[in-house]
Amino acid sequence: MVTRLILILGDQLTPSLSALTAAQAGDIVVMAEVMGEAAYTPHHPQKIVLFLAAMRKFATQLRGLGHHVAYTNLDDPENSHSIVGELIRRAAEHGADQVICTQAGDWRLRAALDACPIPVTTLPDTRFICSEVEFSAWAAGKKQLRMEYFYREMRRKTGLLMDGDQPLLERWNFDAENRKPAVPDLLRPKPPRFAPDAQTAQIIDLVRGRFNHFGALSDFGWATTREDALIALDHFITHSLPRFGAEQDAMLRGDAFLSHALISPYLNIGLLSPLEVCQSAEAEYHAQRAPIESVEGFIRQIIGWREYMRGIYLLHGPEYITSNALSAKGKLPAMYWGGPTKMACIGAAVGQTQTHAYAHHIQRLMVTGNFALLAGVAPDLVHEWYLSVYIDAVEWVCAPNTLGMSQFADGGVIASKPYISSGAYINRMSDYCKGCAYDVAAKTGANACPFNTLYWHFLHRHRERFARNARMGQMYRVWDNMAEGHRDQVLADGDKVLAKLAKGEVV
Repeated sequence: MVTRLILILGDQLTPSLSALTAAQAGDIVVMAEVMGEAAYTPHHPQKIVLFLAAMRKFATQLRGLGHHVAYTNLDDPENSHSIVGELIRRAAEHGADQVICTQAGDWRLRAALDACPIPVTTLPDTRFICSEVEFSAWAAGKKQLRMEYFYREMRRKTGLLMDGDQPLLERWNFDAENRKPAVPDLLRPKPPRFAPDAQTAQIIDLVRGRFNHFGALSDFGWATTREDALIALDHFITHSLPRFGAEQDAMLRGDAFLSHALISPYLNIGLLSPLEVCQSAEAEYHAQRAPIESVEGFIRQIIGWREYMRGIYLLHGPEYITSNALSAKGKLPAMYWGGPTKMACIGAAVGQTQTHAYAHHIQRLMVTGNFALLAGVAPDLVHEWYLSVYIDAVEWVCAPNTLGMSQFADGGVIASKPYISSGAYINRMSDYCKGCAYDVAAKTGANACPFNTLYWHFLHRHRERFARNARMGQMYRVWDNMAEGHRDQVLADGDKVLAKLAKGEVV
């Protein structure tokens, strides 16, 4: 009888996983809830519940498929509380001398498994559309790795929205038809929420008793099985996809979800596959139930951004998470952890994050990320915050989105310019500015929106780096054409905001 350990990590909950398909009679599947994973960063409690509940239910599924599963609960008194520690314990228990695993997504876990005293055979993770080897080959010799060109290659590879070798309607990108402001709509479909069953409720009690992390547990309603994840996908495809494109960048008080899919956590832990998700959306276009701009925009987020971000993370190695091209050193303001703020947009984004463990990409990029970049917050602190507070945050996708796209800490590997804006963008795309303590139209003075003064302050202090950037030259010309006295006042007001942040005062 073969006795090997088949390691399944918490984000590998897919029956067709390469490690599972390699299993033979006599192998022991090892799954473990360990504090080394649950607490290496202060994860939102809902994120911990999602992982533990989905893992336990997946283990039950595997037993039903005939696998022998050795499962360690978080409160098991014999728990070593590390993945490698559990492998060592199970190897001694079952007389195993080899581990089979699918490649871990994060460099941290890869390093831990590389140091495992038991021989580990690592298999590629075939759940992604683009393999590590394929992405490296695409990147080889290129001076710039722009997502748009990678995305086109993925369209050709998958055949999604293609007519032979050309895109449908002879266009790759339909952004011009998308990204409009939204208005409150009581008839906008709400995503399904899944009431915790007895097992999930037990895990909620466990997490509530063990973790005093930022985030509420009272509103947990995420899917914890593939069956429920498919219900969530079907609801989005049927009810929200037609509006997705137009509303994907909009922000509204009191509507945390708008027409977003809320399926990223299920993709990231393996309950759904990227190709099935995209094919479901494509079918709605061909059935004339969803417009091309919504379908293309959604597919681009999956086979474009998601696959591209993973490729960048793996290509640049573990050092990527230490990137700090702008030498930012500021502290993360307490308002990111639920502290008081006079800024309505930050309050709204952080508030719904605390309640739901969720905010959509523009709230992350152009509200919380934008402010952190303008304020000069150290990017490692920003990265840890995003990794901690969101239900879908795993490092391979979080690090490049935060350090590259949001904070420009990688010096332009991902973004050709920083994603920054004044308050005007937030005002255009949301209703946050109405009733805010600050005046989004004010350019100077104590009442001016901090985004307004910090925007120009950022451009001024980083002029040497960005003045010759082709996409930013116009903004420097606008700055230079301002009256000198006005520029001095803007910088002085920006200094005051930064001083308040440094002192931990409410902004």
